[in-house]
Amino acid sequence: MSAAVQLERGQLQPGMSEAEWHARCELAALYHVVNHLGWTDLINTHMSARVPGEPNHFLINNYGEMFDEVTASSLVKMDMQGNVLSDGGKFNAAGFIIHSGVYKARSDANCVLHTHTRAGAGVSLLRKGLRPISQDAMQVYDDVVYHEYGVPATVEECDALGKSCVIGSCVILLNHGLLTLGETIHGALMRLYMLERACELELIARQLDEPPIVIDEFVQRKAAERMKKMRVTEGYGLNEWKGLVRTVERNGADFRR
Repeated sequence: MSAAVQLERGQLQPGMSEAEWHARCELAALYHVVNHLGWTDLINTHMSARVPGEPNHFLINNYGEMFDEVTASSLVKMDMQGNVLSDGGKFNAAGFIIHSGVYKARSDANCVLHTHTRAGAGVSLLRKGLRPISQDAMQVYDDVVYHEYGVPATVEECDALGKSCVIGSCVILLNHGLLTLGETIHGALMRLYMLERACELELIARQLDEPPIVIDEFVQRKAAERMKKMRVTEGYGLNEWKGLVRTVERNGADFRR
């Protein structure tokens, strides 16, 4: 987890490491940011973060809370077997399958985001629905993978999603929505932002009266080379993340408790 954004304020919870409390503050902030961006689906999507220094444990929202209600202490700590390690709290079974599947398959993943936005779910209805037709698509196109719709909340789906995530970090869940992962919260969020933007423009293009301009293959390759280098840096998406945290704080978000 990045320590570049100092989110911890207030009293450390008993029996909790500073690293875990910081991760909780960042993840709680992420829920408020996603709420601000309008990517919510009532209580039915979820973001998670691996606990620093505890590779087999991750944090996820307390199922039933709206995203603007999430706080650092309300997050649920779980292990990869589905056991709740924190006091109280509920988790979404399908959410556990999704996030544990990714973490078990990708040791480099420290954050996973999953949404059901109109644009993302819309493109997910089309096989290979995202085309190289926009600058935004160039940010993620080389890292996009499509995952077949499976039976939710099953071990089979957990394993299948893990296999898909080995191929790419920007996942279009067919007939479902979007998922991204990253080494940091801000990196995973930046991937999702660009993927969401690309999906929005894709749907706009499909409503026009003429075919869109496909970006030249040479330009696609150069963009992929550039983005592969950018996405693995610590600073990828960091300034955008800092700005979004400041924005939700100005709007009254209270997540450090």
